[in-house]
Amino acid sequence: MQWRGRRESDNVEDRRGQSGGGFSRSGVRLPIGRGGGRPSLIVLVVIGGVLWMMGVSPSTILSLLLGGGDNYTRQTQTSQQASPQRSAAEEEMASFVKVVLAETEDVWGTIFQKAGQTYPQPKLVLFSNQIRSACGAASAATGPFYCPGDQKVYIDLSFYQELKTRFEAPGDFAQAYVIAHEVGHHIQNVTGILPKFNEMRRSMSEVEANKMSIRVELQADCYAGVWGHYTNQKGLLDNGDLDEALNAATQIGDDALQKRTQGYVVPDSFNHGTSAQRKRWFAKGYESGSVGACDTFSVANP
Repeated sequence: MQWRGRRESDNVEDRRGQSGGGFSRSGVRLPIGRGGGRPSLIVLVVIGGVLWMMGVSPSTILSLLLGGGDNYTRQTQTSQQASPQRSAAEEEMASFVKVVLAETEDVWGTIFQKAGQTYPQPKLVLFSNQIRSACGAASAATGPFYCPGDQKVYIDLSFYQELKTRFEAPGDFAQAYVIAHEVGHHIQNVTGILPKFNEMRRSMSEVEANKMSIRVELQADCYAGVWGHYTNQKGLLDNGDLDEALNAATQIGDDALQKRTQGYVVPDSFNHGTSAQRKRWFAKGYESGSVGACDTFSVANP
């Protein structure tokens, strides 16, 4: 991907080296959509399967989301650590993330403008080890995630090494896909899709909620593909970049992750989509460049 020398987004908060504070455990409740104020707890929308990457069972994750498990809540202790010495490679990766975020701002800003709307740009938070968000506390093990409560994308750059080595998804466009997917969740949030889903799932069974969650995640993949379409039109993609993104989508499918972490698959526990589904919907967005092509909710079998 041709990213060097391009504009870096100003919507980046660099919290690397800051302590996220301690954790305590308590019950969690589902949010009730968007109200006049910020809810106290909002469901983390994470990149497909990243919790499974770290060995967390699907049933545990589902229990957390549906109110049967534990939640991390912040304690009062807050400390500021001295900024560690960062390598040139890490700083280059931080610059890359800022450029990719800027490219998403440009693409979605234009799309919203054509629809007669203003695109509310999300913030992106770089952190290390652990972080606090409006969705609660999270660690690097959570992987990249989007928090609807503060409209921010969170990422620990160490995730990219995991993506490359452990999950065999190398390449800068694979890394860009990760960010574009999380920004896709932001699009869903500001257009009302996420709040509606969070409200609907309160009356759903676990299996029904999983099936609806798959549609939400696949739409975010498709939105990432739409961004890729316009990035390619700018002449920023190299040969092989599309293959990198499609491979990443394949590697983080529910079936692929479950096979890797537990040796077998449990289809009823899928809530991000299979490898084939994630690859297909990213490709659909990429080929069409159309937001309308990303309607995963009206098709019988996404």
